[in-house]
Amino acid sequence: MIQLRTVLRSADNTGAKELNVIHVFGGSKRKFGHIGDIINCVVKTAMPHGQVKDGEIVKAVVVRTRKEYRRQDGSYVRFSDNAAVIIDNAKDKNPRGTRIFGPIAREVRDVGFAKIASMATEVV
Repeated sequence: MIQLRTVLRSADNTGAKELNVIHVFGGSKRKFGHIGDIINCVVKTAMPHGQVKDGEIVKAVVVRTRKEYRRQDGSYVRFSDNAAVIIDNAKDKNPRGTRIFGPIAREVRDVGFAKIASMATEVV
C-alpha cells in the first residue's frame, strides 16, 4: 500500500534514488496505491549528473510493494521493498530511463506498461 508521504526507491537509471509520494491518481477519495498505479512524486535524493534533479516533481508507476497483492488465481505476490519507475507522462506510459533494475510484478504489464515489462530483468 502506497500512500501520501511514502518513500520509494527508484527502480530505473534516471538518477533518482528516493521518491516521496505526494498524490495517488484515481480520484479525490483514493488513499492507497498498489502495483501498476500511477503516482505523483517528488525526487528527494538524486545523483548529481542524472536526468532528474532534487525537488523535481515526476510521475511514476509502482512496480514493487512490500504489502502483498492478491492475484485472481488466489496466489499472493510480495516484494522486499517499495519501488517505482519514473514515466514521462500518463498517456504514453513510456519510462524516462533506459534500464529497469530488479524484478517487477506481472500486473504492471497487464495495466499497459509493456515497455517497462520488456526492459525489466525479471517479471514475477
